[in-house]
Amino acid sequence: MKKTTDAATTDAAKPMGIGQLAHVCGVSPDTLRHYERLKLLCPAGRTPSGYRLYAREAIARVQVVQAALSLGFTLAELSRLLGMRDAGQPPCRAVRALAAEKLEELERQLKDILRLRAGLRTVLKSWDVRLQSAPVGARAGLLDALVSGELDLNLPARTSIRKGTKKRSQK
Repeated sequence: MKKTTDAATTDAAKPMGIGQLAHVCGVSPDTLRHYERLKLLCPAGRTPSGYRLYAREAIARVQVVQAALSLGFTLAELSRLLGMRDAGQPPCRAVRALAAEKLEELERQLKDILRLRAGLRTVLKSWDVRLQSAPVGARAGLLDALVSGELDLNLPARTSIRKGTKKRSQK
């Protein structure tokens, strides 16, 4: 009986290879290498042949990263926050403030989506009327109606800047 306990203790303390950690966490080895490049994860060492070894604590670290990503945190944000934690600076207030910002942005996006839904409903009703009055096979001008001013859609403004890109400063 004691032998089984010793083996379990030895297994729990034994470092894992990248494949084993990836399997346990449900991510790919490439994901773990990416996390390592971003300083989200550090290997405990390497084998004589150069393979990465991870302590068992790496499982919890990867789980924290995955959970935070699912809440909308970015890898860059997590790198900064976990770097603070690793340096002995509790990032709790920064984490809370960042989560509040994410909620505020999500609320704004939700309002935009609801306005878009209402606008689409208005457009569809208008288009149904146009299609009923147009002869089969004839042009009903559905897309032209979007810019003619006859529909008051109150849609969120479109911008040419994509998410994740920054405006260039004008010189």
